[in-house]
Parts: sequence; C-alpha cells; structure tokens
Amino acid sequence: MEDSGEKWHVLRVTYSRELKVQKALQALGIRVFVPMKTIRVEKDGKVVKKSVPAVNNLLFVYSDQQTIYEYILSEGETTVSRFIWDRITRKPLTVPERQMEDFIRVCEASADDAVFISDMDVKLKSGVRVRVCFGPLAGVEGSVVRIKKSRRILVELPELLSVASTYVPLEYLEVIK
Repeated sequence: MEDSGEKWHVLRVTYSRELKVQKALQALGIRVFVPMKTIRVEKDGKVVKKSVPAVNNLLFVYSDQQTIYEYILSEGETTVSRFIWDRITRKPLTVPERQMEDFIRVCEASADDAVFISDMDVKLKSGVRVRVCFGPLAGVEGSVVRIKKSRRILVELPELLSVASTYVPLEYLEVIK
C-alpha cells in the first residue's frame, strides 16, 4: 500500500456508523472530522435538538494511508469503512489540507444553517449530458431531465421519440465533457 504522508482521506462508512468509526479512530490518536447538523426530534412528548451527521456514511480522516488501511483491516470480517477511490488516479480520494480546513471552519461556524451540496448537484442541471456508470443502466448516455421532481436520464431518438429512465442516483452518474 502506497504511503505519502498525512493527508485528509475520505472514507465511506456503512450503516450510518460514522460516529462509531470516528470514536475508534480518535482513540488511536487520529484526527477525524464528521460534518454535523442539528435536527429537532420529539422525545417523550418534547421537541429536543439532536446533533447528527450531515452527510450519511462519510467521514474525513487526517492520517497516512497505511495507518488508515491497517485500521480498516483491523475491523475484520465486519468491515464498515473503506476508502473512496478517485476514479481518475485510481488512488484513495484525498482533500487538500487548506480546502479541508476551510470546509471544517464553515461547517463548525454554520452548524445549524449549513447546506450541503454535492458537486454533482451543482453540475447536473437539466440538459447536461451524462453517462450512467453503475446499476442496470450502466453505459447508458443521455441528458438529465427532471420529471415529477425526480432526476432521470432522457435518451432521445432525434425527430422520433424520447424515453426517460426511472430515478438514477447521483453516485451512478458522470458528466460527459
């Protein structure tokens, strides 16, 4: 496993166990950041504020790749965390330190008002050409359309007919340049 010093790595954690993994890594002396938001829930007839992860199944870990890899291996057969891979470099995804520090500052300063927008939310406006990378529609190319408040892929047969797919998750799409 390649090791190039401490960086902010992005990990996917299954079953909404972000806080459990955060606690385990922090116990090892590793810096971890989980973006949080405040929600209001009813408990025993009263509305109370509760802090929960703002982005499901995602956490940021500041360490070297080998240390994180060893932690993942230590989870054994019940592995709940894994690297998110950069599809272009085919290496674990990292965030530049300055960008991550700015991200943390905004999250912490705006805990109740922060709005999290994925990169794909910004890029995928109606009409943008995309390719489906995963699922039963893998390989299909078309244009993003919104129908009944749902993001779909429109495949056109020029001057003849068009068909819109069922809902396609953002994670399944890549923008065609």
